Amino acid sequence: MADELPVGRQVAYWRNRRRLSQQVFADRLGKSKSWVDKVERGVRRLDRWSVLREVAEALGVDPGILLGRAAPPTPRRPTDEPPAHAHPGDEPATGVGTVRAALTRHPGLLPPACRSPVDPSRYRVGIAHAEAGYHRADYPSLLRLLPGLLDESHRREVPVDLRVRAYRLTAQVMVKLGTPELAWLAADRGLALATGTDDPVLVAVAALPFGQALRAAGRHRAAFETAITAAHQVAPPTPDSGTPSERSACAALLVQAALAAAAHGDPPTARDLLDDASASTEPDGTQRAAVDAARVTAATALGDDRLAVELHEALTTRPGWRGLPIEHRAACLLDAAGAYLGNGDPRGASRVLLDADRLAPTEVRIRPAGRAVLAEALTRSNAPDPHLGSCSTSPTGSPGTTPGMRPTSRRAPSPSTRS
Repeated sequence: MADELPVGRQVAYWRNRRRLSQQVFADRLGKSKSWVDKVERGVRRLDRWSVLREVAEALGVDPGILLGRAAPPTPRRPTDEPPAHAHPGDEPATGVGTVRAALTRHPGLLPPACRSPVDPSRYRVGIAHAEAGYHRADYPSLLRLLPGLLDESHRREVPVDLRVRAYRLTAQVMVKLGTPELAWLAADRGLALATGTDDPVLVAVAALPFGQALRAAGRHRAAFETAITAAHQVAPPTPDSGTPSERSACAALLVQAALAAAAHGDPPTARDLLDDASASTEPDGTQRAAVDAARVTAATALGDDRLAVELHEALTTRPGWRGLPIEHRAACLLDAAGAYLGNGDPRGASRVLLDADRLAPTEVRIRPAGRAVLAEALTRSNAPDPHLGSCSTSPTGSPGTTPGMRPTSRRAPSPSTRS
């Protein structure tokens, strides 16, 4: 648990959660990268309250959290939106609690009465419906669908590939909604199922959300190793050989490894892996667009906001951009908004945030990361676009919040955890 760590490790944990390199974080504080490194390793102590408070503000957390004195959680409101005091690590909706409850019902301990037969065909339709909802970024509906799908996934008659898809989808949604510990649990369940088969592509499909969950939890090295290992197991001998499924899975895993390398502050490795992933995709296809979108995320994580903006503007003119799912495009726009802010252009950030809100309001209004970028854009703009202010309400029209970033912070974190 993060609240059991010493202060320096707490700083490292929350810096990674905010997708900040040591250099970018140091720039926020007006310190050197060496200073940040010494704090995180415990060589330099944060024994002055004023400095501790400044560090906490740059991370968007309360100083008490860095000291391991996190306040007890408050009861959730019976809605699909977070309370006004929420932070990106909080559960953003009561629906997350029902998913948590479903995941705690371990399949090996369920009584026989809970193992009534399930129609595999009906279950397949349910998974397809839920996946379509994810691509539309319809997270409130998914929170209502997932507990039932998870419960039914324990039935023996449900094919393993469908069970893996249920856990993968759960992990991806939990990453989106800022609960990496649930994402980790769901992804681990799916990977355990997949590794019990002789299907390397299924293992690769299950390894992808496992890497995403590790990265969301700030465990970038472990995420990198997981993705690289899985990619090597499914990689065709040459970029042009292998089945389409193998090439697609390998490219997605290489992208995941590249994003982990970028978050870990390793530009050459991130660049090489993205080049390798790009080589196995069609020039004008959607998967090439996904790789190019990851270049934006990687550049932002590495603190090169100018490059991130240039890559984003080039990406949106390419044929494959429109082929990406709505959720993916909206998430990419959030990454781009963070880059515009880091580049000192709150007007550009506001423009792409409005584009994201038109595509998928939940990405901006429900996701903790989206709200953080929105809060920063509103704070940094001298004359905010009035339409941008309306994004602080939930998609259903009730008042929303913009948690996670304090008005004094100078840069919103890169929100993407996409593959």
